[in-house]
Amino acid sequence: MADAVANTPGPVSIDPSRRARFAEFWFYFSENRGAVIGLFFFLFLIVLAIFAPLIAPHEPQAQYRDAVLVPPFWQEGGSTAFLLGTDAVGRDMLSRLIFGTRYSLFIGVIVTMLALVGGIFLGVIAGYFRGWVDTIIMRVMDIILAFPSLLLALVLVAVLGPGLTNAMIAIALVFQPHFVRLTRAAVMVEKNRDYVVAAKVAGAGSLRLMFSTILPNCMAPLIVQATLSFSSAILDAAALGFLGMGAQPPTPEWGTMLAEAREFILRAWWVVTLPGLAILLTVLAINLMGDGLRDALDPKLKRS
Repeated sequence: MADAVANTPGPVSIDPSRRARFAEFWFYFSENRGAVIGLFFFLFLIVLAIFAPLIAPHEPQAQYRDAVLVPPFWQEGGSTAFLLGTDAVGRDMLSRLIFGTRYSLFIGVIVTMLALVGGIFLGVIAGYFRGWVDTIIMRVMDIILAFPSLLLALVLVAVLGPGLTNAMIAIALVFQPHFVRLTRAAVMVEKNRDYVVAAKVAGAGSLRLMFSTILPNCMAPLIVQATLSFSSAILDAAALGFLGMGAQPPTPEWGTMLAEAREFILRAWWVVTLPGLAILLTVLAINLMGDGLRDALDPKLKRS
């Protein structure tokens, strides 16, 4: 009986070293008040995106012909049925902004993941093998970097065809050189370390050395770059939507909403200001969060 009790598995505990690393990370991250504010605002956006159908008071495409260009409720002529007013065809601005959060976060996640995965793969190969492989990969990246990012994305979308999917692919291709260069530099530093040499002597193959031994120690700067690329992806997607090359109407994407509202900028300020303010606050919050991640993950910036 005693043996049975002794062999009964107890509650699962968190690795103390992992807990200590998280505590250290949070200590340095929380020292940056702007980063904490950005984090909570970003979490708020995630909640909005997930529960958009429950939070939004109206369907984003629903048109109320008797309520065209109704101002926000605090202005004269406003209505509590449309808290932030309506657009030129009678659609509720608040509902469209809430559903637009879904599109913006989706764009940021997909673009960042595509650029990150492709950039890591090419960067690890270039940094580990060097030689002609490195030369070919880096010259292609240099060619991409030689063009203004938004202009190149615009050209790629024009070739692929307007649409949200093609816009995300184009932006991911434009962002990829940043991840390739960062990964290559980190791999070149790490590959001559003692732990890599020891793994090589123990018989580890090239794939295991690249992706299991070296890559995990190169992730800190890549995480910071991914955060900054996330906000840039939202900005570029909004720019393409504004130019008519990204998400197409009636999609409630913030850049597309701005494009639809251009002609009403003087007589209905809310249809332009509110989507622009949503883009501004979202990008600002993500950039502040990225600064906090840099402070917490870069050992050179850690203060004793």
